[in-house]
Amino acid sequence: MIAYQLTVPVDNTPGKLAKVSGVLTREKINVRAITISSFGERGFFNILVDDPRLAQKALAKEGIEASLKEIIAVLIEDRPGGMDKLAQLLGAEGINIENAYGFVLESSKTAVFVVHVSELEKTQRILKEHKFKTLSAEALATIEPFHYMKY
Repeated sequence: MIAYQLTVPVDNTPGKLAKVSGVLTREKINVRAITISSFGERGFFNILVDDPRLAQKALAKEGIEASLKEIIAVLIEDRPGGMDKLAQLLGAEGINIENAYGFVLESSKTAVFVVHVSELEKTQRILKEHKFKTLSAEALATIEPFHYMKY
């Protein structure tokens, strides 16, 4: 199943995240996960939100470049080798993982590995053949990790 992330290229300077998060807050868009990467004077945010298309429009309205990227959110085991099983499979099939990040849903049981890959349709077929489960855009937007700790 295909899901979507926002990718926002930015200058590596103070206040860039605040500007993006301010726009999303005003539009009542919930950030579900985010990665921030920089390389020298530039960087980018990869953001999972509950309404990616609305988020992209809201950011564009404020002059902030944001692209929607098709991603696959793969359920993997939260144990040593859980991610490796997926990485080895995709590597053996010649699939390039162009960007990825993950998070735990339930400790020692389930994690999500979000991948942006070179060949989306081929990846979907391979994952299905090898019985990997993926999350839809709707499921990813509403996911609730299991918490052991009380805050």
